[in-house]
Amino acid sequence: MKLHNIKPAAGATHKKKRIGRGEGSGHGGTSTRGHKGAQSRSGYSRKLGFEGGQMPLQRRLPKFGFNNINRIEYKAINISTLQTLYEKTGISDINVETLIESGLISKNDRVKILGNGTLTAKMAVTAHAFSKTAVAAIEALQGTVTKI
Repeated sequence: MKLHNIKPAAGATHKKKRIGRGEGSGHGGTSTRGHKGAQSRSGYSRKLGFEGGQMPLQRRLPKFGFNNINRIEYKAINISTLQTLYEKTGISDINVETLIESGLISKNDRVKILGNGTLTAKMAVTAHAFSKTAVAAIEALQGTVTKI
């Protein structure tokens, strides 16, 4: 094999279709657009979701549900996560800033502490919301719960 006889594999390359370059090219005349109609004309662009006049999918399916504009989204953090955070860092005073620094939440998240898992360390936890089981688990170890 030499540099002068290297070729791409058979079928790996394709010739560019040169449209509108005369009848001899095989793509002259109507330039592969067919005769008449909107699609043959310049400036035509098909509407998003257009299905050739058939009733489009987004109009065939029924509407349902709604988005509640008053909904408050919380980032759920279990007490098992708080326990692992305590074991890694030794921090017993947990608030939103410590959760951001540990990478568990982003700075705009609201936090809700949930009661999944077991807690063995006494903690002072500050968050936006708590579940009843989480409050019971934290206060059972003489920890404090502060709602923002």
